[in-house]
Formats: sequence, C-alpha cells, structure tokens
Amino acid sequence: MKKLLAMGLAVIMTAVSVCGCGGSDDTKTQSGTGGASGSSAQAAQAVKVIDVELTKEEYAFGVDKDQPELLKAANEFIKEIKESGKFEVICNKYFGDGEPEGVTSAELDNSKDQLLVATNASFEPYEYTKGDKYYGIDMEVAAAFAKKLGKELVIQNMEFDAVCLSVGQHKSDIAMAGLTIKEDRKKYVTFTDPYYNASQMLIVKGDSKEFDACKKVEDIEKILKTKDKSVKIGVQNGTTGQFYCEGDKDWGFDGYNVTTTGYRNGSLAVQDLINGNIDYVIIDSAPAKCITDAINKMQ
Repeated sequence: MKKLLAMGLAVIMTAVSVCGCGGSDDTKTQSGTGGASGSSAQAAQAVKVIDVELTKEEYAFGVDKDQPELLKAANEFIKEIKESGKFEVICNKYFGDGEPEGVTSAELDNSKDQLLVATNASFEPYEYTKGDKYYGIDMEVAAAFAKKLGKELVIQNMEFDAVCLSVGQHKSDIAMAGLTIKEDRKKYVTFTDPYYNASQMLIVKGDSKEFDACKKVEDIEKILKTKDKSVKIGVQNGTTGQFYCEGDKDWGFDGYNVTTTGYRNGSLAVQDLINGNIDYVIIDSAPAKCITDAINKMQ
C-alpha cells in the first residue's frame, strides 16, 4: 500500500511541475472556485480552490544584510524589469500562453564571481524543478539578474524554513523563494522592494459544499472559527498559511482552534487531503491553482 501511495504521489508531483497555471499578479485563481454553480464538472473534481483571498501580502527578495550594493542593484533591477515589461513577459510564461524556460545552476566555486540564490524549489509557479533544470518566475528572474550583474548563477535548493537563515549566515547572497515580507524575517535579510502581490486560499475536496456560498474572507473565517482541534488544516512549513492558521501577532492573525499540520510542500498537503488525513489545505493562491489543476487533470 505504501508503495502504491508513493507511486501516486510521484505522478502528482510530476504533473504539478509541468502544469500550466491560470491567473496573474493581483488575479484570483479560477480552479474549482467557490459559488453555488453545482456543475457536474465541478463535482467530478478531486479538489477545488475556494475563490476568496484570505490574506493580502507582498513578495520580495531577501538580501544579505552585509551587501547593501546588492540590495541597491536588486531594487534597480526590479524597477527595470517591471517598467520594461520583462517581468510581465516572464509571468506570461507561467500564467498565460508563454513557454517556461529552464534555468541551469552552476556548481558552487569560491574562485568564481557567482550569485548564490537560496530557494525552495517546491513552490510552483515561482520555483520548481523538472529534470536537472529549475523553472519558475523567481528562477527566470534570478537568471536575468545574474546576467545583469555579470555573475554566474548558483541555485541553492533547501527547505523553505532555511532560506532566510542561509542568507543571514552569509551562505547565500539572496533569497528568491516566493518570500513574503515579514517582520521576523528581517532579522536575517533585508527585503527588496516588492515585486509581486499574493494571497492565501483555501483548498477543499471537490465534492465539499461547505464553503460554496462564501463570497468574502469573513464568510470563510466565520466557518473556520466554529472548528475545534479535531479539524486538521494542511500548510507548507514556514509559510504565511501556517502563520494564518496558528496565529501570528506580526501579521495580526488570530489563528484558529484547529490542528495545523505542516508539510514540506503544498502537493504533499493536498495529497493528504485527498487521502482523508486532513480536512482542508491553506496555501498561496498560485501554487494552490497549479496543484489542484494538475491533480484534477488526472481524474
């Protein structure tokens, strides 16, 4: 049984890494959205995203505090690619009809002039792997930034919780990992200007109607506040979803009286939702859509 489960999960992870994502910066996901449509297509889905933004947050890159010149260069580069339309072109590869481009990481070599980028490549469409290449919005931006600096790009893939710490310990130059600006992370990094607006969303089983009538965040929160510790919500470790569920003073999140279950990535959480081991998943909106689209296409 374990072997079959592992094989199924491997297929899902592969599908997630190549799925096309719909939506855009400041755009809500459309995969299996809430609302009382009651269509047979929706009922056939394994999982669906409730189309209500639970949070509003900004993504930025986290720079080594001892490299102010790199911070300045990163801010200038963010401004440049947004004003020139280059950032929009990159996003279109993952949110539209463009073709994603793989990024190759060089081997770490202290004798070379390299840009060391810390990431967690389990967060599509921002960063993920396919074969021996890295893909995603952040990874293509990283490649362009390294080229602009005239440096060789080294991508250091690690657990999400370690990304900011790696930069804070000067083991990496910059964190590019779908990273939300958050006060406690400023102990380790200096954030660049924001480059992307994001949000958290709720994933439920495809046949669930519990949140179908919800139109705003207060509607969802009213339901979640009725839950107790017997209810389990899956999140990716160290992300806003975890802070939202558990409560966080810096964010102003009260949290819920539920059991928060952490996973290395959102795909594992959604797989556990399908298996009936947890009740809901709360993760970032774009990965939520990618994961649910990939899984539903397999049904």
